[in-house]
Amino acid sequence: MNVTSFLENIEYKDNKPAVSILMETDFSKEIRIVFKKGQVMKDHKAPFTIIVQVIKGSIDFGVKEELLLLNEGDLISLEANVLHNLKAKEESVVRLTLSKLDSVKRVESV
Repeated sequence: MNVTSFLENIEYKDNKPAVSILMETDFSKEIRIVFKKGQVMKDHKAPFTIIVQVIKGSIDFGVKEELLLLNEGDLISLEANVLHNLKAKEESVVRLTLSKLDSVKRVESV
């Protein structure tokens, strides 16, 4: 059993969103992405299906030439290889669920 919190020990980075792995299971990796207002994750794709949830704050989520406003509690899933981007409307904490086969280093490089 693993227990963790997305809202404890939050550290922001000045130059880009802070990415950290909070939990790894037999089937997934649970990633916390912490944004300062205005920080961006540029266009990128994931090689496997992902789930993104806004834990705190709000983000603009660009996908398929559409811009969605995701607020606290909102959840979105994307199939593999769908181009998307994120921009924080305010200080935000985002949960990213990755396939066990995906790489956290890929997320950090975005």
